[in-house]
Amino acid sequence: MKMDVTNAVRGFIKSLLFLLLWSICEGSESELNSVTCGSLVKLLNTRHNVRLHSHDVKYGSGSGQQSVTGVENADDANSYWQIRGRPSHPCQRGVAIKCGEAIRITHMKTGRNLHTHHFSSPLSNNQEVSAFGENGEGDDLDVWTVQCDGILWERDEAVRFKHTGTDVFLSVTGEQYGHPIRGQREVHGMSSPNQHNWWRTMEGVFIQPSQELLRHDEL
Repeated sequence: MKMDVTNAVRGFIKSLLFLLLWSICEGSESELNSVTCGSLVKLLNTRHNVRLHSHDVKYGSGSGQQSVTGVENADDANSYWQIRGRPSHPCQRGVAIKCGEAIRITHMKTGRNLHTHHFSSPLSNNQEVSAFGENGEGDDLDVWTVQCDGILWERDEAVRFKHTGTDVFLSVTGEQYGHPIRGQREVHGMSSPNQHNWWRTMEGVFIQPSQELLRHDEL
């Protein structure tokens, strides 16, 4: 009888250890498939098949700040953006971004942050989206919340970006610019979630966590 109890306890402990190891492996795999702090990515609008883009071209109306557009060309280096923490709460480089987390999205080439404010966009009369700041530092209107279904922002998942300051969603509805950025699409903010504001990560460099980086690097 005593032997039976001992074997049952051993079996129970082995089952618990198996479940624990399985959950750790599942969690590690999930993090490896996630978008992480510091990652450099291209973001595709899934409805209009254009990548979020910017360049040192200012709006001729509205705020006069650096314009943000959507482009079809997948190879354009001006479509890389870095995922960073908000100004008062930097994120640790390599740590997975959670659904609901507030982030900044910084244009690699110009160092300006994805930004919106109460100016009308030039083509659709929605809310203007611009790139703002210097060397990655702007203001509180550079902050967006990642809206997704699970716990972590997965690389192959379509997500929305909701602006924390004005409650609009980063969107494209297809309007095209003329000269000097002919054919590029207007990117703007819309007040409601819809098919025009889904985005997915495409090409990029996804930073993975390491002990040294976790100790020292914040963004």
